[in-house]
Amino acid sequence: MSKIVILHPDLGIGGAERLMIDMALALIDKGYEVIIYTSHHDKNHCFSETKDGTINVISLFDWLPRQLFGRCFALCAFLRMIVLAIYIRLFVEADIFIADQVSLCIPFLQFLSSKKVVFYCHYPDLLLTERDTVLKQIYRKPLDYLEGWSTACADKIFVNSQFTLKVVKNTFEQNIDCEILYPSINANKFDKDIANVSSSESFCCHANFIFLSLNRYERKKNINLALHAMAYLKENCEVFEQCHLIIAGGYDERVLENVEHHDELKELSKTLDIHNNISFLRSISSSTKLSLFCSATALLYTPSNEHFGIVPVESMYCKLPVIAVNSGGPLESVDDSVTGFLCEPDPKKFGAAMQRFIQDKTLKEKMGEYGNDRVKKMFSFDKFADGLDFAMKSLIQSC
Repeated sequence: MSKIVILHPDLGIGGAERLMIDMALALIDKGYEVIIYTSHHDKNHCFSETKDGTINVISLFDWLPRQLFGRCFALCAFLRMIVLAIYIRLFVEADIFIADQVSLCIPFLQFLSSKKVVFYCHYPDLLLTERDTVLKQIYRKPLDYLEGWSTACADKIFVNSQFTLKVVKNTFEQNIDCEILYPSINANKFDKDIANVSSSESFCCHANFIFLSLNRYERKKNINLALHAMAYLKENCEVFEQCHLIIAGGYDERVLENVEHHDELKELSKTLDIHNNISFLRSISSSTKLSLFCSATALLYTPSNEHFGIVPVESMYCKLPVIAVNSGGPLESVDDSVTGFLCEPDPKKFGAAMQRFIQDKTLKEKMGEYGNDRVKKMFSFDKFADGLDFAMKSLIQSC
């Protein structure tokens, strides 16, 4: 049995984490032995498969700093992953290593070894930060170069979308060959979990029209847009009192932005005088998420230039239409006016799309069926697993 070791910096709750877990599950289904190594794994803030024994997870070196006096998050993330990679290189045997998010661990995994390293590039890290001061520019310059150089060292590079593929090609100076491997959902598990969602588990809400926003509490996710769209509905919809917005997502008390932005959104809802029609949920369980998918009228997906976005795919599989910003990954996952609506990131546009579902109660069912069918055709778990299996076997044979 071939052994695969996956390295991930922080195994919490998010799209990148969900992808790496699904990757592990797909490889296990294909007969590989899989272990995930991480520098942080909080069993109170993680996906169930990482704590119930489904996947073997080993957490090491969490005592290393995540930041220095509120700064240098990227540098600390690099150092934590380098230390983890050195440990794995010295003491762990594997046929293939898979890393994501932090590419600088790749050369350390390859040192004096013929073993192959796969890197899954969700998005270039250098594009995820601002350089608003000269000092920040100086600090980031070597990190940005090392990211491009180390990414190019990988024996195989996957990206999550055509959008990310173009961004990678245009960002790094190095000539980097990438292959698209769309994230997927484990349909069998979804079906089983959906069947177990009872009416008593459904979110208690008396509104006739429930809109759902599901993102981490981060400012770049533009959750404000969902609140402003609700404010637009208040002014333009006669049945606004029958509408409710549920904002749910990843929340980590260690992350200052999560705490601050959650409070900012609650305050904004009061300023817009829509707080009675808004509910805020934090770090919900998988069963609660499915309950929300099954209860809602439509999903509001507000980030712009999202790299891929697994939430719209999960939503469509659960027959929940998607209203998303018309940029980035949703351009590939959502079929405009068929499985949902792609809109400019403008409250009036989002609000008008939301009104379509209020005015035509059959729209959710029609778009929901099309969405479910689209996910089965484009983002099936079997297709995802077969692509991984083919890549692993090719790399093992080339060693």
